[in-house]
Amino acid sequence: MTLTNMVGVRCCFKLLYAIVVLILLHMNNPCIGCSERERQALLALKQGLVADFFDPFLSWGREAENKDCCEWDGVYCSNQTGHVVKLKLYGLQGKISPKLIELQHLEYLDLSENNFSRSQIPDFIGSLSNLRYLDLSLANFGGLIPYQLGNLRNLHSLDLSDQDYLSSSNLYWLPNLSRLKYLDLSFVNLSDVVGWLEAVNMLPKLTNLTLWDCNLPPPVISSISLLNSSKSLVHVDLHKNNLNSSIFQWLLGTQTNLVYLDLSENKLSGRIPETRFSKLSKLRFLDLSSNSLVLNFSFDWVPPFQLRQIRLGSCKMGPYFPKWLRTQKSYDWLDISDAGISDTIPTWFGDLRNKVEYMDSSHNQFRGNLRSELASYYLNVSWNQLEGPIPSILSTVSILDLSNNKFSGSASFLCTSTTEKSNLTYLDLSSNHVSGELPDCWINFQKLHFLDLSNNSLSRKIPTTMGNLISIRTLNLNNNRFVGELPSQLKNCIELIIIDVGENKLSGLIPEWLGENLLNLAIIILRSNQFYRSIPPQLCYLTQLQILDLSMNNISGTIPKCLNTLTTLAQKENSAVIMQHEFIIPMGELSATYWGYHDDATLTWKGARLKYKSTLELVKSIDLSSNKLSGEIPTEITYLVGLVSLNLSRNRLKGQIPSRLGNLQELDSLDLSRNQINGRIPTSLSQIYRIGYLDLSQNNLSGKIPIGTQLQTFDFAYGGNPLLCGEPLPRTCSEEEKGPRTTCVGE
Repeated sequence: MTLTNMVGVRCCFKLLYAIVVLILLHMNNPCIGCSERERQALLALKQGLVADFFDPFLSWGREAENKDCCEWDGVYCSNQTGHVVKLKLYGLQGKISPKLIELQHLEYLDLSENNFSRSQIPDFIGSLSNLRYLDLSLANFGGLIPYQLGNLRNLHSLDLSDQDYLSSSNLYWLPNLSRLKYLDLSFVNLSDVVGWLEAVNMLPKLTNLTLWDCNLPPPVISSISLLNSSKSLVHVDLHKNNLNSSIFQWLLGTQTNLVYLDLSENKLSGRIPETRFSKLSKLRFLDLSSNSLVLNFSFDWVPPFQLRQIRLGSCKMGPYFPKWLRTQKSYDWLDISDAGISDTIPTWFGDLRNKVEYMDSSHNQFRGNLRSELASYYLNVSWNQLEGPIPSILSTVSILDLSNNKFSGSASFLCTSTTEKSNLTYLDLSSNHVSGELPDCWINFQKLHFLDLSNNSLSRKIPTTMGNLISIRTLNLNNNRFVGELPSQLKNCIELIIIDVGENKLSGLIPEWLGENLLNLAIIILRSNQFYRSIPPQLCYLTQLQILDLSMNNISGTIPKCLNTLTTLAQKENSAVIMQHEFIIPMGELSATYWGYHDDATLTWKGARLKYKSTLELVKSIDLSSNKLSGEIPTEITYLVGLVSLNLSRNRLKGQIPSRLGNLQELDSLDLSRNQINGRIPTSLSQIYRIGYLDLSQNNLSGKIPIGTQLQTFDFAYGGNPLLCGEPLPRTCSEEEKGPRTTCVGE
């Protein structure tokens, strides 16, 4: 064969090969195009829905270039048949068209993260008999789950979670889904479903069961239900329900393949023997926290499992440190808080330092010293009896809570070479015996959000480098021995929401920069110091201020008249400032977790010192008591209609009580005692129906005490005002003392 012939043969072979490839490509062409019936069904679906933000319907149309629905966003077709087999739409609101049932080849339907305005899940979805995957979570459905979903006999995954207004009275339809492997009904109200366990038991292939926060009633355990129980479960999350300890009879007796088990925040109680866990060799995640269980394990017990996360907070397992933890070689999360342990931390426990990323052993009675080997990304050993100096443990830690122990010595551990570019986000050393001067190295803590050093014996001046805490939101230095002025560098901490330096020996003027620079401040506590001169009017710039405590200082001058510009205090609604903070903290090089804290504040309320935390957003208070303020109570204070507590006692105030003080309808506590206030008690005070504490004693008030639903119940409130008369005082009023009728608020 000549060279020319060989070239010709090769060219023919290449041409033939190309033709075969084109034929094969045509046979498997994914662009067959959807049927007209399915296209019309999708267009009908589009007509009932509107996009909230991202509009998936921009590619849906009737024109020639958009006619093939297989090219539309959120629509997926079979490469072989061209039928629509998958539909995924989110960010929509409106109504689901019944035309959806025309998509009879649909295998995957995801309508999660939409807003269907609490409408009922359409029962016609139960006619999509080929569905394998159905996700309607976070879609704001309401009403009852339609029993027609039981017709989806090919379903492998069902997710109806995160629907606050969705409920079910029974789950009789559920056992029909015999191929179901994944079930999530979290946040669906199942409080009336007595036989929920029987229904779940009849799903032979179920591997993942998530029913958290469903208000589930305690299960009815029978020998029949145990006999017919599915053995396939791998992941079980039933936390935050009303389950009792009978659930163990089912779970720990029959579910031998369990890897993940969460029963936290239920009503489990009683003793749990180690034999309950004898068949759970595959278990890796165990959460029994926030129950009332007693783990009755023998001292030398060796579990059959190797856990990765151990969450046993509030489970009693003391008084000795649980030795079985030593057998667990690879866990990274440990919560043994409130476990009734009264012991020292064993030396072998420090060997886990390279593995444990989260450790909470708070609210026990641990004794002895804290070792640096226990450092982790999250370390909470608060409310124990630990003592001695605090070791250098800040090299990796993000959250550190050492509060309410007996730690002593200096705070020098803060300034070690390993703290450069620290990831520390939360530091609580409060209520210990730490003493001496604070080290001046706060430039290393620019990620710090929360710092509480209160109730220690720290002294000397507040370091100027604290002005480098550019992320700080909560700064609490209360009840120490700090002296000098507030460093002006703190004006750089513009994220501050709470500053509490009360009960120290600070002096000087109240800084103007508090109001000029720290515009996010909601709580200012400077009580029990030696601040003097007047209240700077710049504090009136703080529109988010809800608590101002300047009591027990040497402040003089008058009360600023600009107080009516304090927007939050001038509104009856709850505070716009959120005292619950959440953020992401690193947990190793490649992982992170959400974590949060809730601010608290200790205030003088009705004559007593009280700590507020969960209700802190509701508290709106001004306390200027025990100073040297003079002049009259400004009428502008009557515009602060959101005030719940007002304390101006123990000053040198004169003049009359503002006639419109009764505008403060939210007042629960009012103390104007020990001043030089004269004149009559305004009738408007009788209109404050919520008032629970009133003290007007030791003034120069006169005339008749107004008749009101509350004013006659405060026997002690009027002492030291010899010219007052009327109930509840024994002195009756003359006609002259009764005075003219005064118009009440609202008349």
